[in-house]
Amino acid sequence: MQNAMKKTNLMSTKTISKIGLLSAIAYVLMFISVPLPIFPVFLKIDLSDIPAIFGGMSLGPVAGLIIVVIKNFLQALTASTTGGVGEFANIMIGGAYVLIICLFYKKWKTYKTVIVGALLGIVAMTIMGCIMNYYVMLPLYANFMPMEEIIQAGNIINPRVTDLYSFVIWMIAPFNILKGFIMTIAILPLFKKMEKLLNK
Repeated sequence: MQNAMKKTNLMSTKTISKIGLLSAIAYVLMFISVPLPIFPVFLKIDLSDIPAIFGGMSLGPVAGLIIVVIKNFLQALTASTTGGVGEFANIMIGGAYVLIICLFYKKWKTYKTVIVGALLGIVAMTIMGCIMNYYVMLPLYANFMPMEEIIQAGNIINPRVTDLYSFVIWMIAPFNILKGFIMTIAILPLFKKMEKLLNK
């Protein structure tokens, strides 16, 4: 009975409307990205997973993951340069962070557990980011920019970068760690207020 009520709540018109609104906000945020001088120019920070985190905290982890999927689906339909492969990778990477932090918050709704969930989410996002970039994203990106140039772009910043593996270790991993910390810092002062707003 309780599971049926939860399912009904997830699929209610009000919940679907909130998921749609947060997905639209996340989609727009995907276009607002900032390069950092400590990374190659094609690695850009965006905060488009934050609406998914707020949605997952207030509506449940599944809702958060749905928002990640929808915003990437919209990106794949309208502005993808990778035929949807990049968006799939983003679902895996961003979804790992969103799902873990929201699962922790669902179980224990405290600042401490949000921080613990965020730290574990950053670890998961970093591992997933390394895997997806090594096997999918960077080989795909090499169709537009030769792999030698990609590696050279990393080597200019960090001489330890000499091949694809070292690029992933010294560029992709730190990039995802930094992005995870930035998102965590952004949500901590706001998540309680957003939960109350979204639960109205």
